[in-house]
Amino acid sequence: MITRAQLKEARRRASQFVLQAGVVARPDELDRIEVVDLGLGELEQTGLQILTLVDTGNIGVKVLVLFPDQIFAQHKHPPLGDYPGKEETFRCQWGKLYLYTPGQPTLNPRAVPPAHRAHTYTVWHERILTPGEQRTCPPDAFHWFQAGPEGAVVWSFSSRATDVQDVFTDPDVQRITRVVDSD
Repeated sequence: MITRAQLKEARRRASQFVLQAGVVARPDELDRIEVVDLGLGELEQTGLQILTLVDTGNIGVKVLVLFPDQIFAQHKHPPLGDYPGKEETFRCQWGKLYLYTPGQPTLNPRAVPPAHRAHTYTVWHERILTPGEQRTCPPDAFHWFQAGPEGAVVWSFSSRATDVQDVFTDPDVQRITRVVDSD
């Protein structure tokens, strides 16, 4: 849960990141940046800001903004009926992204999950994305990511987006952000 003031400030900061990264966006697009706190009330530590540019029944194009060291919790995009689940390619535009997927665990990973939630992070194969680098996550595969110390702006190109159906390993996560008028 976040307050309306926190929502407004996160959108303002995310807009600055988007423009600083050289992404061209209209004011009305910036005004509708989704602020995702995952219901944890720890937005600076765990969350994500999402600028959705395309969301059809076939493809999704989004700009993901992570503030410095902000982490997005481990999750996967499961199959839904005949749909195999969302396949997603992350392409770094600005900053640094530490992306974790299934595979051989990295011995000294760069990312540091919040101590009180560390047990919910189970995949540790690290890929470090810098501007121009990209990686694709297959459907139904757990993954998570954290921004470097300056933050990150990352393109997300995917098959049909089904984000509200994502499965998280942290049982406290709520995908839909609840906004309240005051603290």
